[in-house]
Amino acid sequence: MQRPAPAPAGQAGFAALGVPAALVAVLAERGVTEPFPIQTATLPDSLAGRDVLGRGRTGSGKTIAFALPLVAALAASRTRREAGRPRALVLLPTRELANQVAATVTPLASAVGLRVTTVFGGVGQNPQVQALASGVDVLIACPGRLEDLIRQGHCRLDRVEVTVLDEADHMADLGFLPGVKRLLDATPAGTQRLLFSATLDNGIDVLVKRYLRQPVTHSVDPAVAPVATMEHHVLEVAADAKAGVVRELASGLGRTILFTRTKHSAKKLAKQLTSAGVPAVDLHGNLSQNARERNLTAFSDGSVRVLVATDIAARGIHVDDINLVVHVDPPTEHKAYLHRSGRTARAGAEGTVVTVATPDQRGDVRTLARQAGIAPQWSGVSAGHALLGDLTGPRAPHVDPADAPIPTAPPQPQRSAKPRTAAVQQRGGAAGQQARSGGGSRRRGGRGSGRPAGRG
Repeated sequence: MQRPAPAPAGQAGFAALGVPAALVAVLAERGVTEPFPIQTATLPDSLAGRDVLGRGRTGSGKTIAFALPLVAALAASRTRREAGRPRALVLLPTRELANQVAATVTPLASAVGLRVTTVFGGVGQNPQVQALASGVDVLIACPGRLEDLIRQGHCRLDRVEVTVLDEADHMADLGFLPGVKRLLDATPAGTQRLLFSATLDNGIDVLVKRYLRQPVTHSVDPAVAPVATMEHHVLEVAADAKAGVVRELASGLGRTILFTRTKHSAKKLAKQLTSAGVPAVDLHGNLSQNARERNLTAFSDGSVRVLVATDIAARGIHVDDINLVVHVDPPTEHKAYLHRSGRTARAGAEGTVVTVATPDQRGDVRTLARQAGIAPQWSGVSAGHALLGDLTGPRAPHVDPADAPIPTAPPQPQRSAKPRTAAVQQRGGAAGQQARSGGGSRRRGGRGSGRPAGRG
C-alpha cells in the first residue's frame, strides 16, 4: 500500500504525529523538535502498529523514525522483561551502525524504563552474554554474532514484539540475507516489522513479501545524497604524480575522507600522510573494534581531519561537515561511487567529490560517471596545480609526525545490561539526529562458519 507523503517536515511537531509526551520531551532536551520527512511520513503508521517499508538514504533520519514507535510499543505493552528473551530486535549490517543506533535509542528507552544492549562481532561476547542474561528490552544486533549467541543458547527471539531491519540493502550487499531470514523466522509471526532501505533491489523485495504484512510504503528520499548538491571533479594524473596530488587534496582545513580499494592501501596511505605532516587515521576491516572506535572518535571530534577508508565507511559512518570526499582509487561500480560520495552533501549541505584517475583508468571512470548520472569537471593536474588549492581551500598547518595527535580509545561500554548513552542531538541536520559513535559487524567470532567473510 503506497501513501502520499504528509505535509513537509516542520509543519507538525512530533507530538502532533502521535509520539508519546515522554519521548517528545527526550527529543526536545536534545534539540530535536521538528521531524524530518521520513519521520513525518512513517510515524503515524508505525505508531499505529502497522508494518512499514521506509525507503530513504543514510542520514535521512531513519533511526528516530523507527526508534520512536519501537520504544512506544514496548512502553505500552504489558509483557515483562525476561532473561535472554528480548522484546524488540533491531538488525543492522555493521558495528558502526549498531553503536550509532544504540546511542539514539538508549535515552528514549531509558525515559520509559527500558533496557538496551548491542550485540556484534569483533569484541568479546561475555559482556553481551551477561547483558542478555540480565534481561533486555531492545536488542540492537548484527546478524552474525546474534546467530552465534542463539546457537549457544544465550538468546531466544520468541518474545520479540517489534522487529526493525535497517540498511537492509547494505545487509544484502554483505551477504547477510540468509542469516536475516533465519533470524526473522525465529521471531513470532504477526508481530510488527519495520524495514528501512535505500533501495529495494538485491532481494529486499523478497524480505518485504515474506515478512511484512500489508506494509505501508513511504519513499521520501533518494537512495543517496542528490548528486546535484555535490560538485564532481575528475583529476587525471600521471601514476608517478598521484601521491603528491593526493597529499595536497588531504591538506585542507576541513574534514576529508579518502577512499581506497584495499585495506592495505588505506593503512599505508594514512601512515604516509601522517609522516608527511598531514595527520590521518585509517578505517578498514583489519582493525580491531577498539582501534575502529578510537579512529572514528578522532575523526568525529576533529582531533584528526583526514580519514582514509575502504568501502566499509561508505554507508556506516554519519559525521557532519565533511568538506571533501576523494576517490583515491576509483570504485568499480556506480553504486559504490554514490554511497562513498554521500558522506558529503548531507542534510541539504553542499560538498565536493574528487576522483583521482590515471590515464589508463580514463575509460572506466567515464563509464562510471555516466552510470552514476554525473557530468564531472575533468582536469589534468599535477602537484602544485592551482585547482588543488581551490578544491581544498586554505591549507592546514604542517604537523611534525612526532607531534601528531595520537587518537585515544573512547570509553568502553559498561559491562551491565545498560550500554553507555549518548546524546540524540540534531546538530543541524538529519545526520545529526543519529549519534556519531563507532561500531560494526565484522567478525572475530561475530559470523558463523560458512557465512561471507568480512569486507573492507
